[in-house]
Amino acid sequence: MHRIAVLVLFVLSGSIHAAHAQDIPRPEHPRPDMYRAEWANLNGTWEFGETNEDEAERFLGAEPYPDQIVVPFCRESKLSGLERREFVKNVWYRRSFSVPQDWTSPRVRLHIGACDWRTEVWVNGTRMGEHVGGNAPFWFDVTEVVDRAGENTVVVHAFDDTASGMQPLGKQSISGKSESIFYTPTTGIWQTVWLEGVGESYVRGVHIEPHVDSGVALLTVDIEGPAHGLILQADVHTPDQLAARSMARAQWRDNKMLISIPEPHLWTLEDPFLYNVKLDLKRGEEVVDSVGTYFGMRSVSIDGNAILLNGKPVFQRLVLDQGFYPEGVWTAPSLDALRRDIELSKAAGFNGARLHQKVFEPVFLNLADTMGYLVWGEYPSYGARYDNPAVDTNIVREWGEVMARDRNHPALIGWCPFNETPAAAGNLQRAVLELTRLIDPARPVIESSGWVHTAAHPEVLDAHDYDQEPHSFRERWTGGFSWSSPVALPERYGIGRPEVPFMVSEYGGIGWSLDESAWGYGNAPESIEAFYERFAGLTNALLDSRYHFGLCYTQLTDVEQEQNGLYQFDRTPKFDVEKLHAVLSRTAAYEENPPTAASLAETSKPGAWSVLVGSVHDAPNAAPWRYTTDEPADGWQGEGFDDGAWKTGAAPFGLIGGDYGRSIETKWRCDDLWLRQEFECSDAEFLSAVLVIFHDDDTDLYLNGKPLWSRDKWCVRYESFDVTEAVRAALTPGTNTLAAHVHQDAGGQFFDMALLLAK
Repeated sequence: MHRIAVLVLFVLSGSIHAAHAQDIPRPEHPRPDMYRAEWANLNGTWEFGETNEDEAERFLGAEPYPDQIVVPFCRESKLSGLERREFVKNVWYRRSFSVPQDWTSPRVRLHIGACDWRTEVWVNGTRMGEHVGGNAPFWFDVTEVVDRAGENTVVVHAFDDTASGMQPLGKQSISGKSESIFYTPTTGIWQTVWLEGVGESYVRGVHIEPHVDSGVALLTVDIEGPAHGLILQADVHTPDQLAARSMARAQWRDNKMLISIPEPHLWTLEDPFLYNVKLDLKRGEEVVDSVGTYFGMRSVSIDGNAILLNGKPVFQRLVLDQGFYPEGVWTAPSLDALRRDIELSKAAGFNGARLHQKVFEPVFLNLADTMGYLVWGEYPSYGARYDNPAVDTNIVREWGEVMARDRNHPALIGWCPFNETPAAAGNLQRAVLELTRLIDPARPVIESSGWVHTAAHPEVLDAHDYDQEPHSFRERWTGGFSWSSPVALPERYGIGRPEVPFMVSEYGGIGWSLDESAWGYGNAPESIEAFYERFAGLTNALLDSRYHFGLCYTQLTDVEQEQNGLYQFDRTPKFDVEKLHAVLSRTAAYEENPPTAASLAETSKPGAWSVLVGSVHDAPNAAPWRYTTDEPADGWQGEGFDDGAWKTGAAPFGLIGGDYGRSIETKWRCDDLWLRQEFECSDAEFLSAVLVIFHDDDTDLYLNGKPLWSRDKWCVRYESFDVTEAVRAALTPGTNTLAAHVHQDAGGQFFDMALLLAK
């Protein structure tokens, strides 16, 4: 019953336009978390013009615009009525509107949910201001310029230079066409435009912080306008009753209200209970302004390697959701379409999503709140040139706006401001990480998902791995030495189990039903049965590791030519979702034995290691290698082979700089590399042996002519593997020979390794 009651606020939000809802696209209230009774939806048909030239005078005059467009859909979308895909830098919108005659609010605000990228607004010929950023909402107080008794004209201009490198784009293509993992761009307005009536003084914003252990909710209320003589009253409702009330004298800023919640009903995935809040700004008995919102009583905390929800380990079964739609591009065609995406995800066995490279609409977050669905909030960071400091200010400012908009949603469990960023973004990432912690200290933050992590003290870490072979994937994340052994590796390799919560936040991406123009990760399975086998193998590897707090599969749906979704782009099924659900829904090792600080203290022990063959990290105990790029004669792997004509060089071997930004000691440019190294071992008795290796591409290792270890493809960092049995079978007291063959296919190339023994 509580879910229905919460949704009443949401459904009633469109009641002003009930008679005309069928004529208005996306008619629902766009901010169910900041609802006022007096509002008017301005979506629908607008005049429209576009140009690559500065023609402000033309579009600010009385001359008719050349086209029409359906707002809030971007010009590139079919639903806009235009479906224009070529780049254009300037788009102009115009329409007339009237303020409803029955409104009693003294002030009027004009809101735009999101407009990409730099936006200017005029009302009745007066420039109201500018907003920079394509993802956060903004508004202007138009009270002084609107005619409350007649018609008014609003003009919106958006400048959007997609390929400039000055703008964060997310997955918007800069090539002029949709290709590989980049898709149709969005230009101009792409979220709802609306009017809102507010008081002479009014609630500008509210931040609600639930404190489960103490049974209270802390409200911080921001007031616009004079606060003298005003009272704030917050009424907290459950479906059945008034649960709590708090009153405080209004201050000019930083209004704090502590509300006791007796016997709090917690928000959980199984029972997403929400408390409704009616927040009134009063002068005596007169209500000056009133806004409706809600919150969930739930806590998020970090304990050791675990992220806890309400003090309990909940394995986060996430799916990558890119939020693209065949007919709307970045804008869902309807509220039902947004709801359907969550339903499809849950049907496949997921309990949440990584909202990838896009700031999703508030109504989607509202649905996640009411349906019990965890989400990570992300910023569309890709596309900005991070070697240009001019991009920093706009990103920092808008990320703060996004967080202020979304931080009240209980479904939002963490933040991820960047994704797969280059090293040049390091300074900005660290600044944004600290900003994120300041604005919202109640949620964990992944500094940047995948690739380059630069924070000195991260609180959550992740990795991306699109290895399509379940065996090697499992070996890396579950069977690899650093994950399966309680004995810690030396810190110098940087590959011990993270001391913070960790997940593989992108994996899978299995292509299926690919057409000629399609793109996907790795090789497509040969049959539907092979798909299910691969999906289960990859997923079970992560479910079986107690040191992973979650997983994130790529991806929920196909997006244009990227055809590795679990559903088609139009959301029709590709697979038997019950089979997917059966794999994902089984109990994870993390849930059975969570890696809390107390449990880790019992199992994590330092190791005493000796180096048989050293890597660059083991200098000065790293000996040079004998190597050749010409295929050697038979027997090159073993003892007694004459390698006197081979060259001598130190590892790492590879291209200068490499794809990994690491120093190269010995150049290696061709397809194949053969290496040999002799080492002494005085005592062949040992407890365990571990291989530490960074390779690109296929690598085969031999100890005294016997196979030691083999792996195709590549890795993107140093990894560790238990080779105890293979070393025990081949190692002898005295002189031993280690040999390696590395084969390069394409891209960067790199080889370095160490062989260690624990006595």
